[in-house]
Amino acid sequence: MKAFWKNNPALRIVLMIVLFVLSIALVVAGWKMTGQLAGLGIMLVGVALLLAVLAPPTIDPLRFKERQKESFPWMK
Repeated sequence: MKAFWKNNPALRIVLMIVLFVLSIALVVAGWKMTGQLAGLGIMLVGVALLLAVLAPPTIDPLRFKERQKESFPWMK
């Protein structure tokens, strides 16, 4: 069973916006802490979160053909 957030596009969009804003805020906060090791850590967390938000959705290779047939019945 898939998670609720994967089946609800509006919730996914809201989560992406919130995580994007949070990641930008973390990068800026870390940038302002110049010369401190904690600032570098905060920036790295922000960049990792940003990459997670902007990463393309993964396609399940085992179910791709099955879903393709469901979406496009003329393709066999």
